[in-house]
Amino acid sequence: MREKEFRRSLAIFPIGSVMKLTDLTARQIRYYEEQGLIQPDRNEGNRRLYSLNDMDLLLEIKDFLDEGLNIAAIKKEYASRQVKVQKQEKTLTDEDVRRILHDELRNQGRFSSPSSIFRSS
Repeated sequence: MREKEFRRSLAIFPIGSVMKLTDLTARQIRYYEEQGLIQPDRNEGNRRLYSLNDMDLLLEIKDFLDEGLNIAAIKKEYASRQVKVQKQEKTLTDEDVRRILHDELRNQGRFSSPSSIFRSS
């Protein structure tokens, strides 16, 4: 994970800060959590902590609602996005890895030429 993404995913903001930055109420934020749209981290005292990515998600939910989508439609949108991501993240089977390794080893020999030092004169 790149440092920028790592920093954006750090859960450091309490709900009060998130409320100010997103212009949402605590009740709205907790409702979106209950609906499974957001999953904030919890500290040792079981208080919710949010990351910059969480706030982006909350603002996106707010935009969807402003556009007239309901919670069910937003859930459907996120589910379809998840399916697209899973299709892109196809895991390699053992057979795939073997084939790729075999092809790489075979191609490696094609492009390397012996050095002139080792040629007999």
